[in-house]
This record gives sequence, C-alpha cells and structure tokens, in this order.
Amino acid sequence: MTFDLLIRSARTFPGEGAARQVDVGVADGRIAAVGPDLRSRSAAEVIDATGLMLCPGFVDMHAHSALEPFRNPRLEPKVAQGFTTELINPDGLAPAPVAEDRRDERQSYLRALEGPGPNRWMWLTFEEYLSALAETRPATTLVPSIGHNAVRDCTMGGADRRPDPEELRAMRREVRMGLDAGARTLSFGLIYMPGAFSETEELIELAEEAARFGAPLVPHVRNEADGVIEAVGEMVEVARCSGAPLHLSHLKVVGNPGLVEPLLALIDRARTEIDITFDQYPYSAGSTVLSALLPPWAQEGGASATLARLRQPNQREAMRRDAERGLPGWENLYGACGAEGIVITHAPPSQAEVVGKSLAVISEQRDCDPFVTVMDLLEDTNLDVTMVDHYTTEETVQAIACHPLQLIGSDGIFGEHPHPRLYGTAARVLGRYSLRDDLIPVEEAVARLTARAADRIGLADRGRIEEGLRADLVLLDPAQYTDTATFENPKQFPDGIRRVFVAGQPVFVNGASTGRLPGGVVREPLPRS
Repeated sequence: MTFDLLIRSARTFPGEGAARQVDVGVADGRIAAVGPDLRSRSAAEVIDATGLMLCPGFVDMHAHSALEPFRNPRLEPKVAQGFTTELINPDGLAPAPVAEDRRDERQSYLRALEGPGPNRWMWLTFEEYLSALAETRPATTLVPSIGHNAVRDCTMGGADRRPDPEELRAMRREVRMGLDAGARTLSFGLIYMPGAFSETEELIELAEEAARFGAPLVPHVRNEADGVIEAVGEMVEVARCSGAPLHLSHLKVVGNPGLVEPLLALIDRARTEIDITFDQYPYSAGSTVLSALLPPWAQEGGASATLARLRQPNQREAMRRDAERGLPGWENLYGACGAEGIVITHAPPSQAEVVGKSLAVISEQRDCDPFVTVMDLLEDTNLDVTMVDHYTTEETVQAIACHPLQLIGSDGIFGEHPHPRLYGTAARVLGRYSLRDDLIPVEEAVARLTARAADRIGLADRGRIEEGLRADLVLLDPAQYTDTATFENPKQFPDGIRRVFVAGQPVFVNGASTGRLPGGVVREPLPRS
C-alpha cells in the first residue's frame, strides 16, 4: 500500500488508553495503518514527528458555528487549536426550523450569538438549513442539534404560555423531523426566548422523541446561579422520565462557589440512574447576548417586542427595578456579576467605542446608570450586542474540570472582540491544565477531547487513532502547546500546533490555515429504537 501521508515516530495518543511511539499511515482520508515501524512503506508525504504528540482530532461539544461558515468556512479559530468536529445549534438556538413570518425576527434574535448568516435565510425547514450549510463546505465537520427554542418559536411564536395539544404534537413532529434529518442531540436553552417559557412537562414530551433515537438532551439549564441545583435537578428528572441520555451544557455555578460540591454530588447520584455527562469551558467568565440581562417578561414576543418595550419609559423602569432586585427563579446575571464584571465584546460599528469596556466604565463615561446603559445599548443596536460576564473563580472552574464526566465545549462566539475561549479552549484544557499543571492526566484529557466526545454523539468513525477510522488528526509540540488568547487580546492562536488534518487533508499548518475545506455536515440520523 502507498500512503498519502506517513507520520513517523510520534508519541501517539489513541483516544482512549496509554500513548505509544508508533507510525501512522493515511490513505484516502482514513487511517490505513498504525504500527511501530512503517518506514518500508512508500508515501507521498512523510512527516518526522519525533518529539511531537499525535492525537485524534478534537471534538467541540458546544459550538456556535451554525452560521459562521456562510461568512468564513475556514473556521480558523477552531482548527488552529485542534478542533476538527463541532456540535452546533446549542442552547436551543438553531436557525431552523423557522416560520416564514418569523424568519426576520429569528435572524435578528440569533445575530449576536451566531452571526447573521446569509443576507436572507433561504430555508424554513431544518433539512433545508442543513443543505444550505453543507454547501458552504466548512473546514470542520459540523454535527447538528435540533433546537427546542427554534421548534417552539416556529410552532408558537414568542408566546409565554403552555402549548395546546395540537401545538405540542406539532413540536414533537418538528423534533422528530430534525432527528431524521441528522440531528444528533436535542438542545434546550431555558434562559433564551421562547424556551424560557416552557414548563417541565413540555420538555419531557419532546425528550421522548430524542429517547427513540438515543439522542442526548443538551440543555442550558434555567438557572446557573443560586438556583442551579434545582435547575439541573429538573433536567435530571426530564431524562429520567423520558429515557433520553442527558448531557449538560457548560456546567458552572454563577456567583456562589459553595454550590459546586453539592452540584457535583447531585450529578454523581444521578449517574446511578441515568446516562449523564456534561461539558465545560475552562474559564471563569461566560459570554452571551447582552439582552440576557433583561428579565424574562421583557423578552416575551421576540426581538421586536423587546425593542418596543425598551422605548417605553415605564417598561424601562420596571426592567431596571427587576434587574436590581431580582425575580423568583430568574438567573439574574446583572445582579450576580455587577457592572464591573460585564464587558462588551461585540457591537455594531455605530457603537464600536464600547467594545472591550465594562458596563461600569461605559456608564461612567456616559454619566449614566449602568442598567440604563444596558437598555440604551440594546435599543440603539437592535439587540446586537454580546458580553463577557465574570462570574466565578479559577478554583471553582478547576474543581468542575477534575470530574470524570467532564467533556469539553468551547461555547465560542465569533465576533470582533470575542471571549478567549473561541481561540483557546482545547489548548487551555490539554496544554495548560494537563500537560503543564497536571490537573488532569494527559491520557484522560485526550480521551475527553476525542473518543468520549465522539461516542457521546454517535460518531463511530472518528475520535480514535485506529485503522479504518477517519484521519482527523492533531500533531502538536507538547512543550509549547498552550493557550495564548486573553480577555484583553482574545484573537490569538495557541502555541505548539504543528498540523491539523481533517479526513487526511491538512487544514492548519505551522500557524496558518491552508484554505482546504474537507469537513462537511453530518446528515446521517441515529438509528431509531
């Protein structure tokens, strides 16, 4: 056999288990041979990887790349750190399905988190969206989720009420159609609109559809602050009642580190009854839309209704009062982080001067109350603002990272001044936490980034360095591999990545994208039970 590529003498981490010093041969996009000495085989390209580390391509379990490929399919921030597969449409926020009369509304709502996509969305159904996405030919493989918020908005609009029986049947049908089209998970965003208006019974009904495919439920729970135990407990109950696996998105505790231990204890108890995992980004700050600071009632009806309320003085005063005092059951990020802990990461050109500044600084410059500044920014930009929210300490992040059920999700949002997790997540986990600080054993960190993540979303063709599997590979220098992106300078590629391959093709070599686009979109559904 002639190899297209032969990587020689790398310290090779197979995805699960101990590393070995072996050669790896690649042909036709797949791993053709793994052995102690393949030098007798001919190859079109030979890489001497002595002293380097070879891993399967990394899997991002929480990626906001649903619309970015329409702008830039190279996805450099992802491939530059070693991600070759991404689970998209998290937080219930898929761009489809979408009702024709709600298309502009949903595009406006998603713009700050996912980007605008094409000038006008040309799809309505989930399958039509996946077809349009596949035509962008992304560098990574994008694995779709069907999003509860999209399904609910398509069926019911932005209403704050229970679905009637016909609407519930329609939502179940949309979830089923999404899973048939290739979605590997059912995602929920229970702080985003209109998912925040749903009750537990609705979640169980839809989760039953996911259970028929063995597809995990992937929720952003209702409350990650003082109510996190109850919020996670709700989703454990949804999984228990429906029979679906549960994978919690970006597990964290906002503002109350004393809840970390009982939260992990809850997960340990749950694992004796249900199939449960979680992902985490390795930073003590989050990032989301600035409109998440508004109380839920202010967001009912969608973007246009929210903007209309922001133009009414009495509604503004009610929003400010609720943000300062809080509401029962509401995750009040403004109250938890304060104006000093919230930094603007994206705004349209008309408000470019606020990017990179905290609400405290902006409000001082404007001689204005900080929450009035929030409302002004949202009104002036049609809600197109994102933020970083500093909510905890590094110690609490590391305590969660050490849990054996942890997988890795970047939750990276593209933008002019993004959260550093967009560029640094994989390198911070494997390079900093594992290779440098010994917080997580190296084999364990690799397994979480590769084999276990691939298994979790039913991708049997990748995640391991084994003959016959897809040649998604990361070649790195373990002495140099670490994150360099910071909150002040977030657009920095990690050090130490030598080459990243997707289906045997190099997509990132020595600090730069090759421009090749060998990824795609997973369209094959999980088998129904």
